[in-house]
Amino acid sequence: MDSIFHEKQEGSLCAQHCLNNLLQGEYFTPVDLSSIAHQLDEEERMRMAEGGMASEEYRTFLQQPSGNMDDSGFFSIQVISNALRVWGLELILFNSREYQSLMINPINEKAFICNYKEHWFTIRKLGQQWFNLNSLLTGPELISDTYLALFLAQLQQEGYSIFVVRGNLPECEAEQILRIIRVQQQQRPRLIGEDEAQTSAGRSAALSQTEVGFGVVDEVVDEDDELKRALALSRQDIDVEDEEADLRRAIQLSMQGAVMSNKSSESDLGNIKSGSTAGGQKDGQNETLTAEELRKRRQAYFDRQQQQAQSNIPQQPDPKSAGGSGSVNTGTEQDQQQKPSQ
Repeated sequence: MDSIFHEKQEGSLCAQHCLNNLLQGEYFTPVDLSSIAHQLDEEERMRMAEGGMASEEYRTFLQQPSGNMDDSGFFSIQVISNALRVWGLELILFNSREYQSLMINPINEKAFICNYKEHWFTIRKLGQQWFNLNSLLTGPELISDTYLALFLAQLQQEGYSIFVVRGNLPECEAEQILRIIRVQQQQRPRLIGEDEAQTSAGRSAALSQTEVGFGVVDEVVDEDDELKRALALSRQDIDVEDEEADLRRAIQLSMQGAVMSNKSSESDLGNIKSGSTAGGQKDGQNETLTAEELRKRRQAYFDRQQQQAQSNIPQQPDPKSAGGSGSVNTGTEQDQQQKPSQ
């Protein structure tokens, strides 16, 4: 396969690549084909001038661009046919009635030139095998004898114009080698740019996958943040519950501490007076009275605090209460003594 000459596509110079791949060498350049195209244009101009240079048809012809070449590098079938005529080769339309009437098997021909939408490429026989030498491929493509007729029929169905190359092609190295050795192609060549397209598609897919990955990471991060917020809120609830529990325990301990202090005082007094059972019963009464008294005193204290918060006006002393019994004064003093324990 390495011995086969194969020009790859450059710009729109498919006609040049088609001819050189057919002849298996760098026989034509864009300048050569341009010269042939200009020569054809001049011949056409001279034929049009025969009808009169002042005619409307001639002036219209001069205004029209060349039909044999354009600025992109395209060349007409006339240019290709004239270029091959130098080598004694001619082109015959494959699907013409004249050629079809000959009933020639395609595998008995030497080469074909195909054209579709201004693209030219060559199919040539080298040794005993056929090769697709399309310049748009990364390399020569092996075509079996069985597949050749199907391949040509497919091209015709797709709208290709196919020309049979008649005449003796110049000798080439690939022809000499492939007469002795038959080649096998393990992997068919790709179209030029197909690898790049697949690479670009792969990169796009990788980028999309990366974006999806980032989305998954973001979702995981969001879930982690939500979990952290939930844990923080639960900790706040636990802290509030703990504070309320601590407050309740503090109140209970303060009440227990006041009761226990009164119990110990009464118990000591009972032990001094007598150690009898009657003394124990009296202690029980004092304990009950002391708890009731604590409740009343705490209620009175809370009532006074609420009244002060509502009015923010100092309370005027009640003359009656000021001159009242000493039991009230004693209660006030006792309240003041009990404030630290509360």
